[in-house]
Amino acid sequence: MRPNSFLLHLHQELNKTKMKSIDINTTLIEGYLRLLDNLSPSNKLDLISKLTLSVKTDITDRKKSFYKAFGAWESKQTADEIINDIHSSRTLNRQIEKF
Repeated sequence: MRPNSFLLHLHQELNKTKMKSIDINTTLIEGYLRLLDNLSPSNKLDLISKLTLSVKTDITDRKKSFYKAFGAWESKQTADEIINDIHSSRTLNRQIEKF
């Protein structure tokens, strides 16, 4: 298989996978909608409110976990001082270690 034909084949397979995923999601959503048809308008509004809160909570949690990754290192040293410490603590030798 030539490189270009391989890439074309790979692209086609990825598109099939995406379509299958989209089809499954669409089917699930349509199934849920059929179930929800029997709910009263009040219950539907309550469900909408809870789903909206759920989405907002998910977004907030993701942002919190993203920002928690920053600032974990605490030191009174400046960045330049830390870099100098790292550079000065390095040791070099020409000996090859055996495994």
